Amino acid sequence: MIDEVDLLIDNARLRDELEPYRDDSIDDPTMRYMPLPVENEYLASILAWERAPALPIRDWFNPPLQIPSPESLDDDSLSSVLQRTIEKLKSQRIVLSCTDHLSDRELYRVIYRDILPCCEKKVAVEGNELEWRCVDDNETWLTYYADAVERRRFQEEHQIELPKARKPRYRRDAR
Repeated sequence: MIDEVDLLIDNARLRDELEPYRDDSIDDPTMRYMPLPVENEYLASILAWERAPALPIRDWFNPPLQIPSPESLDDDSLSSVLQRTIEKLKSQRIVLSCTDHLSDRELYRVIYRDILPCCEKKVAVEGNELEWRCVDDNETWLTYYADAVERRRFQEEHQIELPKARKPRYRRDAR
């Protein structure tokens, strides 16, 4: 019984703290069917999101993550720095997906130019990851990453001819 009372008190505190941020996500009708511990976890994650600072990803590290410009590295050095950089990103729960169509140099440029300077909320919630999809157009996604069902749905929805599906040239485990 005491646990139930503690959960109710915690729920009320979370709802009070979330009041300034109130929107549809807090009043989600599916929450009525959540067990109280799950609802409290959900509310705590929303509160963590609302309070999280938006920082350039390079500033998520202490000291800030600085990597050499792509032009300053030869191919061997670049591959080594790329692997270390991907590991550092993973240490902050930043995972890269859809990278296999990019050469090491192209992926490094994406990290250097697009990912590290990008402002994102750093949310300290266990199990939370920031996934960075390294594909920014439908043609690349359809060519290398979409499965047969996704390709068929896309074709039906957009009434276009699809690019030929191909295997990516580079295999890496960026996750």
